[in-house]
Amino acid sequence: MPLLEPREGIPPVTATQRGLDAVVRAFAAGHGPVAVDAERASGYRYSGRAYLVQLRRAGSGTALIDPIACPDLSDLDAALADAEVVLHAANQDLPCLAEVGFRPRLLFDTELAGRLLGYERVGLGTMVENLLGLRLEKGHSAADWSTRPLPEDWLRYAALDVEVLIELRDLLAEQLAEEGKLEWAVEEFAAVLNAVPAPPRSDPWRRTSGIHRVRNRRALAVVRELWTLRDQIAREVDLAPGRVLPDSAIVTAAMEMPRGAKSLTAITPFTGRVARRHLQSWLSAINRARTLPESVLPQSAGPGEGPPPANRWADRDPAAARRLSAARTAVAALADEHRMPTENLLQPDAVRRLTWEPPDPVTDLSVADRLRSLGAREWQIALTAHPIAKALSRLEAKGEA
Repeated sequence: MPLLEPREGIPPVTATQRGLDAVVRAFAAGHGPVAVDAERASGYRYSGRAYLVQLRRAGSGTALIDPIACPDLSDLDAALADAEVVLHAANQDLPCLAEVGFRPRLLFDTELAGRLLGYERVGLGTMVENLLGLRLEKGHSAADWSTRPLPEDWLRYAALDVEVLIELRDLLAEQLAEEGKLEWAVEEFAAVLNAVPAPPRSDPWRRTSGIHRVRNRRALAVVRELWTLRDQIAREVDLAPGRVLPDSAIVTAAMEMPRGAKSLTAITPFTGRVARRHLQSWLSAINRARTLPESVLPQSAGPGEGPPPANRWADRDPAAARRLSAARTAVAALADEHRMPTENLLQPDAVRRLTWEPPDPVTDLSVADRLRSLGAREWQIALTAHPIAKALSRLEAKGEA
């Protein structure tokens, strides 16, 4: 059955301090978990800030808050300090909520719960339809939420995103309890709340799509210079980098090394509305790369950050490749047994790092300690440490580790 309208209609957008104070009072007076969602302008804006925050709670109804007009939600945060906050794919929304002063202390993540329960498709719309028999309209999920004023149909969509989130949470909690996974979920939710942001990549420009086509160090320097300039421009005008200049244009310019405006604008994306305003800057960046001394050109491969890609292990360290295969097999068998994706049973990066540099000696305790140091949760360690240690010890006994 399609879910077409919020039960109490579309609430007005809260965009004043007086209105926000009323929302705080209403939600402080409510009871039970609080459903929360946030809309960003991914793909349109450089920042990951929230442009709309939606909440729903029993006894409080639904609220839509404009965090651009009301950028400080710390009073709301204080009012809900003891409440469980229900989010879908919480790791996507928590950073932008924290920017406006809303930091949950207790979390239930419906997407993560679905993964632990082994559901193959865990998008909100799919889970609501399959578990609650209701169909959500998801047509505005990729909209530019920085638009003002927000269209009514977008606001309807936003309100419906939290309309039945508490009902979904309650059903998933029952299923987790029935399968003996509720305590696992509690650990996972706490880990999401306490996650430390990953440090910035040392060479973020190396993630340029299509960079594998760039074969020499001088051309790589062009990629680096253009990527850095694009990032600076995108940050200043708050546009997604790809809307300033697509990756494909950076790679093409690196391969062709244009020397003037005519040859640069022959690469069509450089004639785009934003890119053409900076033609001289793009050319200057290319010329900087062209004149750099050989000694400071970037290396073909970036600095190592952890183990090499797994597909290279067989050549670089055949014993490590065998360890990785054995550990992956053990984890996959356990994941099948407990009906969940292998990456939720144990993080793939932890498996790689453990098997690239295994503890010496390999025991249940040493494997458990290493997994813990790599960020594995206690429930994950309890399930996987012994099978992994057993698999690695078997290789050692055969002289293959």
